[in-house]
Amino acid sequence: MGITDILEFVKVEHTLFSLPFVLIGYVLAHNQFVHELSSPMFGIDLLWILIAAVGARGLAMALNRIIDRDIDAANPRTENRHLVSGAMSIGTAWTLSAIFLGMLLFGAWQLNEVALMMAWLPVVAFVIYPYTKRYTWLCHSWLGLCLGLAPAAAWVAVSADVHGWAAITGMHDGSTEFYWYPEVLFISIGVALWISAFDMNYARMDVESDRENGIHSFPSRFGERATTRTSIQLTLLWFACFAISEPMDEIWFLAAAGVMSVLNIAVILSRERLADFQTTLFRVSMLTGWVLLAAIMAVDPLTSDGMFD
Repeated sequence: MGITDILEFVKVEHTLFSLPFVLIGYVLAHNQFVHELSSPMFGIDLLWILIAAVGARGLAMALNRIIDRDIDAANPRTENRHLVSGAMSIGTAWTLSAIFLGMLLFGAWQLNEVALMMAWLPVVAFVIYPYTKRYTWLCHSWLGLCLGLAPAAAWVAVSADVHGWAAITGMHDGSTEFYWYPEVLFISIGVALWISAFDMNYARMDVESDRENGIHSFPSRFGERATTRTSIQLTLLWFACFAISEPMDEIWFLAAAGVMSVLNIAVILSRERLADFQTTLFRVSMLTGWVLLAAIMAVDPLTSDGMFD
């Protein structure tokens, strides 16, 4: 099995969804704490964050493929996936999972104690996600939670260099200050809602198969019209979350979030008129994160002090 097969197995192109929000979390933390940093190694934090992020993304997909192989076998759209077709053995899939887990833990270990001690959280979230679709149509929200951890994790990885556990708890020298509020909190919630809306529409492809095989999804439970209406509402909510976050004080971030929310809604409303709705939705959704990253860089660019000293 070659590198190409492995990249296809973990759907490496889907990394484009989470990566910009990992970088947003890093940018927010960098600019929030740059003047408090004394270590000349701060700039290399980005490398370890990216290694941990790639490991987390690969682990999430590998676990999903392993746990869902029976579901994939029953779905005509997914019956040719690696584990179902025999192109990859279950042993190889578990080996890849271990490698990706090692990348996540190694990257977290190189960052700080807080990052390493909190690495269990995304792993547990990844393990739970494949099972949610067996029991509830809220599975889309759980996937959103998994991706919503991306900016928060990157922010914690950097902020814990300065404040340790107080970066999360807010407890420091007898006082309480939640450094993650409002920026990180509402951006993370916004990402979760954004991914939920995307995944809800992505599940439209499998409505008939899901109903036949007892798999839960919002479209199979509530139908097309409700899916369209709810995904638009979620899009408006993620825009509202970005509006509440502090970067929205600047016109560039406001404009970027507004334009991308309108564009996402336009694609959802045009579903029946688009030749390939899923491809268009994927590209627009993927673009959303990168546009927001560019906007936040324009609003609050990385200062040179301490970044690559």
